[in-house]
Amino acid sequence: MPNANNDSHTPPSTTELSQAQRRAVSELLRVSPVADDLARRFKEAGFTLALVGGSVRDALLGRLGNDLDFTTDARPQDVLKIVRPWADAVWEVGIAFGTVGCRKSDFDIEVTTYRSEAYDRTSRKPEVSYGDSIEEDLVRRDFTVNAMAVVLPEKEFIDPHNGLEDLAARVLRTPGTPEESFSDDPLRMMRAARFAAQLDFEVAPEVVAAMTGMADRLEIVSAERVRDELNKLILSSHPRKGLTLLTETGLAALVLPELPALRLERDEHHRHKDVYDHTLIVLEQAMALEAPRDQPGGGPDLVLRLAALLHDIGKPKTRRFEKDGRVSFHHHEMVGAKMTKARMTKLKYSNDLVKDVSKLVELHLRFHGYGTGEWTDSAVRRYVRDAGPLLDRLHKLTRSDCTTRNKRKANALSRAYDGLEERIARLQEQEELDSIRPDLDGNEIMEILGVGPGPQIGKAYKHMLEMRLEHGPMEREAAVAALKEWWAEQG
Repeated sequence: MPNANNDSHTPPSTTELSQAQRRAVSELLRVSPVADDLARRFKEAGFTLALVGGSVRDALLGRLGNDLDFTTDARPQDVLKIVRPWADAVWEVGIAFGTVGCRKSDFDIEVTTYRSEAYDRTSRKPEVSYGDSIEEDLVRRDFTVNAMAVVLPEKEFIDPHNGLEDLAARVLRTPGTPEESFSDDPLRMMRAARFAAQLDFEVAPEVVAAMTGMADRLEIVSAERVRDELNKLILSSHPRKGLTLLTETGLAALVLPELPALRLERDEHHRHKDVYDHTLIVLEQAMALEAPRDQPGGGPDLVLRLAALLHDIGKPKTRRFEKDGRVSFHHHEMVGAKMTKARMTKLKYSNDLVKDVSKLVELHLRFHGYGTGEWTDSAVRRYVRDAGPLLDRLHKLTRSDCTTRNKRKANALSRAYDGLEERIARLQEQEELDSIRPDLDGNEIMEILGVGPGPQIGKAYKHMLEMRLEHGPMEREAAVAALKEWWAEQG
């Protein structure tokens, strides 16, 4: 792949660059049957086609997947005419922004017309205008490592902004000035943090400075687009890196203000752990407990990671300095659950996700009443009942919440939780705890009491459920007797 970049300054490592190019050749050979076939069709129609952006970056990193991004001088309607007879499926969701999507064999493909886009000072949507050259298209890309292209089928490598060198140096820069780039699309400031977290790259000092100075520009971007970038960051391999950058630049104060609020001022007379640093450690420890990607339900878990990130956000509001020098955070889990619900709702998360994460935040301290195993079987059943389908995540969150450097204390907590999990497993085997129901269902209760549907049957059902939680499974005779005894007490 000849390099079209004429810049003469010395690259950071010739060996690294050549290795990257060899990886890219290998990756491109893998996808070339599909890519070259499509490129020939564009050429026959009088247009050019190039692999671009993240696809080229990932090829150079040796991690190109089956999602391929292309750019072309063809307008969207021309793209549709070319891909419709060729692709297995075509979609036009992004056609207003110049993008046509399609599927061919195992590949998901997006073809975008050369373009430039910018925001005005108040718009939440970019204004799209089409360009006439690939160079014009690349200069509007977010970062130099995403501003490289490979023209097909010739395999000509185009890198006008030294993206290959920045890739080798593992640094994020913008093709033009960061101020121009972030003014065009303020969401790119979030992307800088996201790519730092995903790729484990450093962000160039001038980019960090622009992010800090222009953080307020993010306010014009829709909550949905901000949320999607935040999710990608949180689900990355190095979320601490991205979250730290958001916090230090002031972007977190707009996106997730509860996070920087955890950096509580220290008081020389009242000592407590750094809640902000503790939170990031809990997040990393929770990640370490996630099941591997190749296991069913494995890989990054957004619910667990959000719960780890938000589990202590109620602490700043509940901090109290006690007379004996201790610091207390009474009921911070309840306050935190309400704050979690409010923040996630504002970021337009789904109701189910809001409910699950809030529930985990609310329950994350429950285990600390377990002590050395003093809970009754009834208390264990209630723990399982309250966690419901979130029990496995609650196990992981609770274990992750131990960040003490006192090994003796950490080992004691770990042993206690081992004991709780063993008791849960034992009770589950005996009683099917996952689906705790009263020993009598609603129809049976109505038949025994001789009463039709209504509030009293609901109360009776709730009473029988409490009996089940308190005493475990009952024989039918005993359950009927208990129900009749309760009914007599109701008069």
